[in-house]
Amino acid sequence: MFTILWTAVLSIATIILIYKEMTALLYILATFGVTALLVVVGMSDLAHSEKLTNDTRGSGDSAGIGSGITSTTGNQRR
Repeated sequence: MFTILWTAVLSIATIILIYKEMTALLYILATFGVTALLVVVGMSDLAHSEKLTNDTRGSGDSAGIGSGITSTTGNQRR
């Protein structure tokens, strides 16, 4: 519920800023928003998230994990 309210408030604020022709302020706010998003993604620790899963397969076989097909690339012996 909080997310829907937050989205509605931001949408109304954006519409008001567009109506009042304050596009420079919208540009600055959009730049800050994208920068904040990039900082959050950059600071996320994706390398350690793989160690927290119970799945024994590595992330290198993500297509096989999603479809349920087992990988044969590492299991072939000659």
